[in-house]
Amino acid sequence: MSAIFKSGNTAVITGGASGIGLALAKRCAAAGMKVLVADRNAALLAAVPAVVGPAAVPFEMDVGSAADWERLKAAVAADLGGRVTLLALNAGVGGVRALSLASPEAPDAFRRVLDTNLMGVVNGLAALLPIVRETAAAPDRPAAVVVTGSKQGITNPPGNPAYNASKAAVKALAEHLAYDLRDTPVGVHLLVPGWTWTGLGGGAAGVLRDGGAAGSAKPAAAWWPEQVVEFLEAKMAAGQFWVLCPDNEVSEPLDRRRMLWSAGDAVEGRKPLSRWRDEYKDEVAEWMKQ
Repeated sequence: MSAIFKSGNTAVITGGASGIGLALAKRCAAAGMKVLVADRNAALLAAVPAVVGPAAVPFEMDVGSAADWERLKAAVAADLGGRVTLLALNAGVGGVRALSLASPEAPDAFRRVLDTNLMGVVNGLAALLPIVRETAAAPDRPAAVVVTGSKQGITNPPGNPAYNASKAAVKALAEHLAYDLRDTPVGVHLLVPGWTWTGLGGGAAGVLRDGGAAGSAKPAAAWWPEQVVEFLEAKMAAGQFWVLCPDNEVSEPLDRRRMLWSAGDAVEGRKPLSRWRDEYKDEVAEWMKQ
């Protein structure tokens, strides 16, 4: 997969005008790739050519709209020569925290989140996966699909059920995709960031490590988006599906302990979301020390 980031290759990145998507677009452009940067934020898209360079093609769209994906397919044909070496399905929204499932607003909130976080992936695969596979059919031209998930889609912390559900579904979809493409030259990678200083992570929507946008100071515990992209590239080169990013506060071993505890709720017959329940507090603390 190290062959993905090289001159002459092409990329489509959704949610590409800020955060991790923008950092990935910069990495692709630095490698000599042409990049179609898709986003629904017109103001951020307007700044993309100056930040990424002339290799970037801004494209305004809503990933939840199948019609917009048809427009994007036409742009791939016109601007990328009908080839997609890297498809990064990264667009996401954060949902409504502390939303009660009994709330009258819940159905609309879930639709908004699922339309972007889940259907943005489903629509993207339906529109572009055939092109990715055709691109990878050329000799020595492997391709890759990167799907951005979330640790909340694995450990399911209370407080944001719409977002958690969307990312749990994305994880399941990415696992199936990796299985379906197991004997092809298309790599599949589930990117699971840690705390990253982006719009979703609490920072300014377009914040960059080199000071490209104004915003509050990054906390010491958070990673920059560029660090996530560096970690992703290393895992892609190693052929890893799981790209479970640490940050400056949560290590990879601690992440694994949290995920194992969450899986243990079903295996051990504990109450759901036991990690956050008072009656399991001491047991959880002891488990995390191991």
